[in-house]
Amino acid sequence: MTSPQYGKALVLGAGGPVGTAWLAGLTAGLRHAGIDLADADLIVGTSAGAIAAAMLTTGRALADVEVLPARAGRSGPPDLAAMGQAFATLGDPTLDPDDRRRRAGRIALTAEAPSEDGHLAGISFLVETETWPDRPLLITAVDVETGEPKVWDRDGEATLVEAVASSSAFPGTVAPITVNGRRYMDGALRNGVNADLAATAVTRVFIEPMADRSPASELQDVRIGPDAEALAAFGPDLGNREAWTPAYRAGVRQAPQVAVLLRPVWDAAPVT
Repeated sequence: MTSPQYGKALVLGAGGPVGTAWLAGLTAGLRHAGIDLADADLIVGTSAGAIAAAMLTTGRALADVEVLPARAGRSGPPDLAAMGQAFATLGDPTLDPDDRRRRAGRIALTAEAPSEDGHLAGISFLVETETWPDRPLLITAVDVETGEPKVWDRDGEATLVEAVASSSAFPGTVAPITVNGRRYMDGALRNGVNADLAATAVTRVFIEPMADRSPASELQDVRIGPDAEALAAFGPDLGNREAWTPAYRAGVRQAPQVAVLLRPVWDAAPVT
């Protein structure tokens, strides 16, 4: 069975709450500039990108998320020690990728992190609906027990909110998300963008909040990341929710220059 061919794919990468805000602002700004990223034939979202992808494909009013209400967040502080252990595990060159993810899963299960209910509530505010859009949307996650990657879509067992919440549940920041009795964690534990999921598209546009921290993919035709002013608005901590609104506004401000770069490729891409 062959994978479906797509004209243009949009791949949205990881980047914590700050990256989510920048993606939302950039998307809103691009719409104002005449480019609707929702026109992509396939959208792949990982972590922050999963949240942005869900908002984009379900028609969320992006102006309404410029300011993040206090209720739309975690119910407590992250487990910084567990987060550090997870990052150290993922960066251990002596472990194979499957073992890294399994060990990170064990860290996620034992971390003193905010509850999954709180995270689900926050995602519900941002996404607004549990119903998947009737279009190709792929959301990535990882099974905490097996370490196996999971790709959610509209035909899977997760609601849209559950899929997005699992994709953005990094060990220590929030508890893993339960779907049908299994627990899932952040899709970035497999890869920050999961570029291979867009391999069959003719044109591939990558928008990555962490483009300055990660290597480019060979699959991308266009790669967009935050500019210097946006990075200054982000600050050093991508989990700092106080930077949400500055990051959103940085995305809106950056959109016109991104539109100039993106329009020739976006308009010329074949439509399937």
